Amino acid sequence: MSHQKCYITFIKSKLIIYGMYGYCKEYMIRKEDMMKYFDKVIGYDDIKNELNMVCDILNDPDKYVKLGVSTPRGILLHGAPGVGKTLLANSFIEASGRKAYLCRKNMPNGKFVDHIREVFKKAQDAGKSIVFLDDLDKFANDDEEHQNSEEYITIQSCIDDMEGKDILVLATANSIWTLPDSLVRHGRFDRIIKMDEPTGEDAVKIIKYYLSEKSTVAELDSEEVARILGGYSCATLKSVINEAGIYAGFAGKEKIDFDDIAKACLRLIFKAPENMSKEDRQSIDRIAYHEAGHAVIAEILEPGSVSLVSVRRHGKDIGGFTRVKNSDGYFYSKEAMENRVCFALGGKAASEIVFGEADTGTNNDLREAFDIVERFVDSYCSYGFGAWQRFKSGHMVTENKDMRITSEMERYYEQTKSILARNREMLDRIAGELMEKETLFHIDIKALKSVS
Repeated sequence: MSHQKCYITFIKSKLIIYGMYGYCKEYMIRKEDMMKYFDKVIGYDDIKNELNMVCDILNDPDKYVKLGVSTPRGILLHGAPGVGKTLLANSFIEASGRKAYLCRKNMPNGKFVDHIREVFKKAQDAGKSIVFLDDLDKFANDDEEHQNSEEYITIQSCIDDMEGKDILVLATANSIWTLPDSLVRHGRFDRIIKMDEPTGEDAVKIIKYYLSEKSTVAELDSEEVARILGGYSCATLKSVINEAGIYAGFAGKEKIDFDDIAKACLRLIFKAPENMSKEDRQSIDRIAYHEAGHAVIAEILEPGSVSLVSVRRHGKDIGGFTRVKNSDGYFYSKEAMENRVCFALGGKAASEIVFGEADTGTNNDLREAFDIVERFVDSYCSYGFGAWQRFKSGHMVTENKDMRITSEMERYYEQTKSILARNREMLDRIAGELMEKETLFHIDIKALKSVS
């Protein structure tokens, strides 16, 4: 009798285990089905996983109810224009399987307030739905002093009226700083998610996708392109690659190559002129050595960090420009920030070494270097507490601070000149190539460094 009881218990346990396995398998399939809706959004895996978690709550609420968990009432996606907030929001709506009611500012203020109420009313009547507030920061007037605008007060009231109802509010915004704190607090928007411009692997994936839609040469490397374009919005990446196709077509090419990408980057991102004028040629050698100074310092202190260096003007600025990738964890590393000080001083130091006179085009560089050193002296107290001004005032504290900043700047400048003097051959090579080609990229710098 006892043996039979144990056998039955064993069978039951097997059934229970099998049932759990079946549930888990079904759950995994459902989770994969939800994730497929996010496939159209490239990169941003962490954000997609977070949104998928909310979709799971919406699609399988019972297991969360058993835990005493309530559904988040609101999700706010914010970030720079063109990073894909609306695309990701629409993907979330598809993955949720719910009907969504869109609210976007497209009418005068008075009518728009009524429209907001109407949208929330439709969602409430439908039940189990989503209210999608697209470009929420554009709902009120253009000025930033609209913390108590009627539009935002109405939205707050409507969200509060949805309490206890199965309605989720989804919103996008370019800037949340213009939104009232009372609106974006927890309980109204429980999840506030920042979407940054793509960098690293995300940038490579997105660029590779946009390139796959074009006819390109086989050797066009997505990672090399990402070195230039990383940190810009998805919309910018798409526009640059399309512009590269226009350059290729106009030149009679059958495939887009890196040269086309370079031209598109210079025009769309850096607003650089197509060609240097004859007047610019008179000072091209000075600009070339200035930018070469920046590039050498960056490559010596952080090898592989230079993505682009050019003698062409950056927009309306006088002189060229050098684009350098900050090291990971830049703001947490004093060494990385010190490297940035030397990088900023590299142009001035190169001009003094080569031409023996002051460089008059260093105002922005000096401002950047001084700002960082001031943080070392004051905010970070890297050299002691005597110049910390947060709770102090008076001439003595100010003098201590200014003297220490000046002293440290002199030290960094001598260090920068020393690096350039030891690497004068590399400085001359890069400057010479800039005089000839006007713009150099990471692959060019790498080749010049390898020359013995």
